[in-house]
This record gives sequence, structure tokens and C-alpha cells, in this order.
Amino acid sequence: MQIRAYRTADIEEILTLFRTTVHAVNAADYSPEQLQAWTSGIRRERWHASLAAHHSLVALAHGQIVGFADMDATGYLDRLYVHKDYQRQGIATALCDILERHCDARPFSTYASLTAEPFFAGRGYRVVFRQTVERGGIFLTNCLMQKN
Repeated sequence: MQIRAYRTADIEEILTLFRTTVHAVNAADYSPEQLQAWTSGIRRERWHASLAAHHSLVALAHGQIVGFADMDATGYLDRLYVHKDYQRQGIATALCDILERHCDARPFSTYASLTAEPFFAGRGYRVVFRQTVERGGIFLTNCLMQKN
């Protein structure tokens, strides 16, 4: 596995990985309608601008992007996704380790899905609050987690 900085040319592969991962990995915790609401309406330009503005990393295996993550200067981890076929291989841990080492701000924070909550708890993040968000009339639960 190789980890490198995000490049503009990565955006299409990242968007595909995001959609397929959410539908496969999060299916145990969210309904098909919730998964569709989560992954629809994503704007390529908006994601690229956000990834370009943050410290954004991609993980590669065999020349393919198998994970990505980004953190802003305040310590907010915006996205962390690992391809469904590469789960539990240390990719998310490696991405988070690099991002957390790179950022001087504290506390670190993220809005974690029900699926990701145990991963972040294992990294020392704690739940600050749970919330329900609405996307296109569909409601999804997540939680704000922080690590000092």
C-alpha cells in the first residue's frame, strides 16, 4: 500500500469509491433508502474544492485508489472511506495516523456514521452528541466524535 497526497485527477475514482463503499459497507446500519440519500446529489466540483483545500490523502494498492481521507486545519476529519474489498487491513488507521500527526489543532473531530463509530472509539474518539440529519426527505443518524 502507498499513501500520497490527493491529486485533481483522483476525483472520479474517489467519487466511485465513495458511492460503492457506502452502499456495501454501511448497508448493515442504514436502509437502502438512506444509503441512496447519502450518496445522491454529490457535486464533483464541490468535493474537489473541499479535498483541494484540506490535507487530503489517498491510499493505493496495485495502482488503484483503495481509500481516502481529508482533514482541515481545525482538526476536522471530513471524510474517511476505504474500498469494500480492503476493509480491516489498516488503511483507515494509516490514513488517520498521518492526518492526525500533520495537524496541530486539537481536539480532532468528525461526524461518524453508525458504521464508523466503533473504529473512531477504538482510536480514542468519544461521542459528543448524536444527531439525525435529513437528506432529500430521508433521515440518517450519525454522531459528532472528538479526540483530545
